Amino acid sequence: MNINASSTGEEIAPMALAIHNLVNGLPLTMRTLKNPGVRIEDGEILDYNYTGPLLEKVLGSGEITHEIPQTGIYKGTPVVTVPVVEEGDVIAAIGVVDVTQGIYSDIMEITKRPEELNESRGGL
Repeated sequence: MNINASSTGEEIAPMALAIHNLVNGLPLTMRTLKNPGVRIEDGEILDYNYTGPLLEKVLGSGEITHEIPQTGIYKGTPVVTVPVVEEGDVIAAIGVVDVTQGIYSDIMEITKRPEELNESRGGL
């Protein structure tokens, strides 16, 4: 599979579905820099021409975001969005919608090993 900045929703769908399954079926969105992408819920691709405000923000900034969108399909629900970077260039963005209203993210923080917590807190 070769994903690049021009890949279409159909081309990125297999990777997006794999990530969707990896995060235990949380809703997932993904698009590339030059083309809209996919929106997946409950193991099904609902849209092959999807974009959202946080995907677009991350494509522009190249920074991970943990935000609650104020517009779009997932308005009011926490979303973690990450860039996909190749050779220093952002080529895509992936968003995981935390329909647990933050519990999923909290569990990830709570279950960190003590040494990981110390590192993430600056060695406190």
